Amino acid sequence: MFDALKSLASQIGDRRIEALFDENANRGPEFSLKAAGLFFDYSKTQLDEQIRAALLTLARERGLEARREAMFTGHPINETEGRAVLHTALRNLDGGPVHVDGEDVMPEVRETLSRMEGLAAEIRASDVTDVVNIGIGGSDLGPAMAYKALGPYCDGPRCHFVSNVDGADIADTLRGLDPETTLFIVASKTFTTIETMTNARTARAWLMDREVSPEGRFVALSSNQEKAAEWGIPPERTFGFADWVGGRYSMWGPIGLSLMIAMGGEAFRAFLRGGQEVDRHFEAAELHENLPVLLALVGIWHNQVLGHATRAVLPYDDRLARLPAYFQQLEMESNGKRVAMDGSDLPFDSGPVVWGEPGTNGQHAFYQLIHQGTRVIPCEFLLAARGHEQDLRHHHDLLIANCLAQSEALMRGRDLEEARGKVAGQFEGAELERQARHRVFPGNRPSVTLVYPQLTPEVLGKIVALYEHRVFVEGVILGINSFDQWGVELGKELANSLGPVVTGEADASGKDGSTRQLVDFVHLYRDGD
Repeated sequence: MFDALKSLASQIGDRRIEALFDENANRGPEFSLKAAGLFFDYSKTQLDEQIRAALLTLARERGLEARREAMFTGHPINETEGRAVLHTALRNLDGGPVHVDGEDVMPEVRETLSRMEGLAAEIRASDVTDVVNIGIGGSDLGPAMAYKALGPYCDGPRCHFVSNVDGADIADTLRGLDPETTLFIVASKTFTTIETMTNARTARAWLMDREVSPEGRFVALSSNQEKAAEWGIPPERTFGFADWVGGRYSMWGPIGLSLMIAMGGEAFRAFLRGGQEVDRHFEAAELHENLPVLLALVGIWHNQVLGHATRAVLPYDDRLARLPAYFQQLEMESNGKRVAMDGSDLPFDSGPVVWGEPGTNGQHAFYQLIHQGTRVIPCEFLLAARGHEQDLRHHHDLLIANCLAQSEALMRGRDLEEARGKVAGQFEGAELERQARHRVFPGNRPSVTLVYPQLTPEVLGKIVALYEHRVFVEGVILGINSFDQWGVELGKELANSLGPVVTGEADASGKDGSTRQLVDFVHLYRDGD
């Protein structure tokens, strides 16, 4: 289905992105879009009018508009699990009814939000100084990312996040906390997730070892009220969520409780309103002026058409340090599939490898490879026009200059003649030529930039919702289910079977030779020096 686009790609050959600006003085405005208070510039890519039109045609042919309507109206578009996909309902603050199987889910959504606000206000007014959120995956990455991102708004208890079953994670987190003023949030939809429940049991033992009763010290974010009750967590401190909310899309509801406790209900509602604004834009805007659609089409062009296998997410905003990891799960767990919706093998690559770090740190780490390596890595820059530290405005000006310089350098590069001029006074002859070649930058490397006024709760909501819908659009075009994650199951099953082998309660005779020798080595050292 990418034949027409691949043909266009072959026609442009090694055309320089700079040449597109030389040919069209209005390229900047024509290949950028301002919507929902965000500004998206995709002019530093190889897209031209013909390529963009072909990508939009592909989106229509793949049924994007109908699929979009099906999602917002509660149809079970998660077909392998027979579920609707309605995380958008969690931020539908001002909208009308949302029906699933003929029932309006909004009254329950609003009631849950109100209950969360009540408990958050109670905790913020109490002697609780620290909140430890125990979860993993979507029950951890979202609130952990958002808590750091919205630090200037977090005036409540300090929040900590434990996810890894490695005992070092919870041990390091609990060190220095006061058990008398620490609250634990256990985030597991089933209340059976092995990593989460192992850490939760350790937290409870930590309290009891210090002669502090666990009663009143735990909140459950779970739909398994019965198991939560077995832990002594009453219904009023248990918050469930429907099966139409996937883990990596769950920060908008009860999974965001730690964030609400940290910054209060009003700021949390602003976060929801930001997401809602992007929902309305995505639902109503024509495809050619639709932010999530254009962001997705650029991704399709780079990955499936041009074959660039990775995507670097580069926020020039230190408080967004965890955003690349959050987007990594969002994209790779959603679109890391190998079969189409009908179960047939995909005839093309699925989602890209997503990675990144905040600028300017990354410039002194991996930008060398991005600029001069042999592989092309499309980059996505995120940048705030204004920082929170106005007394350090010169810092932010330098940050902006670095971000814009990187995208310009990726596009322009430096040719051999210019490189020779850089070293002409230092070397001559063959050595000059050798030294110059080390200073050549190929350039012509694509990037997009998303600019926002300032990183507020509302703006963060917009950014997260934008990328959620981007992943959905890409999944529709690829013909895959972006809302299941069977790829995580096999490792879990094998870990359960290996548990007794590791502890010595069972032998490893049924395992492969590699696993047996690894277990033997572990046994040799696990109880000694």
